[in-house]
Amino acid sequence: MYPMLTFLSMFYYICLRRRARSGTRGEIMNSRRAIESSNRILPLSVEVVQYAKEVVDFSSQYGSENSLSYTMWNLSGLPNVYPSSGDFTQTAVFRTYGRWWESCPSSPLPFRRNPRSFHSQEYVELVFEEPVYPTAIDVLETYHPGAIVRILACSANPYSQTPPSEIRWETLWAGDPEKVNASQARQFTPCIKQLNFMTNLIRLELNSSLLDYYTELDAVLLHGVRDRLLSLHKPSMLDLDDDDDKDDHSLEFFNGRFTGMTLPEYTKNGYFEKLPYELIQLILSHLTVPDLCQLAQTCKLLHQHCYDPLQYVQLSLQPYWAGLDDTSLEHLQTRCALVQYLNLSWTGNRGSISIQGFSRFMQVCGVELVRLELACCHFLNETCLEVIAQMCPNLQELNLSSCDKLNTRAFCHIAKISGLRRLVVYRTKIEQTALLSILNFCLELQHLSLGSCVMVDDYDLVASVIGAKCKKLRSLDLWRCKNITENGIAAIVSGCRLLEELDLGWCPTLQSSTGCFTKLARKLPNLRKIFLTANRSVCDTDIEELATNCPHLFHVDILGTRMVSPGALRKLLQFCKELCLLDVSFCSQIDSRVVQELNANFPNVSIKKSYTQ
Repeated sequence: MYPMLTFLSMFYYICLRRRARSGTRGEIMNSRRAIESSNRILPLSVEVVQYAKEVVDFSSQYGSENSLSYTMWNLSGLPNVYPSSGDFTQTAVFRTYGRWWESCPSSPLPFRRNPRSFHSQEYVELVFEEPVYPTAIDVLETYHPGAIVRILACSANPYSQTPPSEIRWETLWAGDPEKVNASQARQFTPCIKQLNFMTNLIRLELNSSLLDYYTELDAVLLHGVRDRLLSLHKPSMLDLDDDDDKDDHSLEFFNGRFTGMTLPEYTKNGYFEKLPYELIQLILSHLTVPDLCQLAQTCKLLHQHCYDPLQYVQLSLQPYWAGLDDTSLEHLQTRCALVQYLNLSWTGNRGSISIQGFSRFMQVCGVELVRLELACCHFLNETCLEVIAQMCPNLQELNLSSCDKLNTRAFCHIAKISGLRRLVVYRTKIEQTALLSILNFCLELQHLSLGSCVMVDDYDLVASVIGAKCKKLRSLDLWRCKNITENGIAAIVSGCRLLEELDLGWCPTLQSSTGCFTKLARKLPNLRKIFLTANRSVCDTDIEELATNCPHLFHVDILGTRMVSPGALRKLLQFCKELCLLDVSFCSQIDSRVVQELNANFPNVSIKKSYTQ
């Protein structure tokens, strides 16, 4: 009887594997975990259940740097909202949602060659009091759930010094982004992988592209034990490595694993070797970078093709942030002499990339660079920006979003990059002096993001220089700029007549009574996106001026105004035929009945009206 049971168990496992190959990565992992769970027992020690003690890093947040409303800090400690549902200020909210931002003038083109299983757009890292072997993770989602796509654990304890070479990240769970039919609160508890190390550092990665509104997170619980989980079963086929379950974001092939390996030189490659060189290059251009590195080890012909610098003109290393280090960059740099578009966002943290390693890479690979993405790269310092300014003479796009460890002096070097067209310094410590220098020397700027830059003292002065110098500006992000007034707006709209996108969300010093919004509407006929979020003074006159003078509007956010009536919104919807998103959440004169009526009459417009249960 027992051999028959063993045979049936193996047959069931094989069936699950075949099914998993056609499913999502989340389904693959869950299938295997379901089998493994029946073979494990918990040790006698009591399970530890703990809420996050501290938030140590994140990519963006809706809230202010100096507040608790809608900030990532709300993820620490006990839940504030759960099990209630709705839009609450006591939750953690990221900066954006959906896919509408992709059509904004400021949105850069996506990088090619990302692994199909890499969906992450945002992240937050949480520290817990006590390191444990995780047995479960609960994420309390209170509004528009479904954005979590990956959960990782780190071997390093943030409260102690760990050499970078000993730090490793392991994926506990991964899945595709989803759109949950109901926006109700839920406890998300995926089946997680068993670790062979203790952890008290957990990272959530999210993708909100399928959601109808901002996702809101309330708290995270880590369940675990102090003693390593034990397994009852003997080694068998179930213990063999499962290729379907490996992390396909691995960088093992970047780091010279096959250095010194003798490659076979086949003399008869059939019709393949008769293909034009360019055609083979085109075929290989559809492979991810680790696949290229692996394929290069097969024979000299493919090695030549896979090491051709033309294969690395566009290179995104963001999906491999967990394993990228100085060694990886060293092995890649011989192939990257022609790279023009480089994405290093999220990489290098906790010492995995050194200043010297980054500098060496830029010295070899910076000459042709046109676009450089460095969001959330906390290893960057003044030396790094100086090297970028020296070694990247053709640079046109630079993203330093959430590089909040950069000191204020570092930003002065950006002024040397006179050809810049896109600059993102969202959530950085850039100060007024450096910013004014950049504006005076970078006259080609078309896209400028200054959102949540709290170190700038006088935004009216900055705005006056923007209006005088940045005549080609098409998008300007002033989200949560604390002190801009009608004088600054007047300078911008008078000098930047090509503006298509303007974010003035949460700018409390702007008052409709000064006529600033009316002047804005009359001077910017090409405007496509306008965010006046949380400005209580926006009134019917402002909306009617936008309707009359800005016919190409497709994104309008007036969340939180008390002065706008349904009649003004009808005029906006009637006149702006291209409008696709209108946020009227917390507008006191616009109730659910009005929203239903407008939705019926203007079905092509997504009208947002959040609620609080």
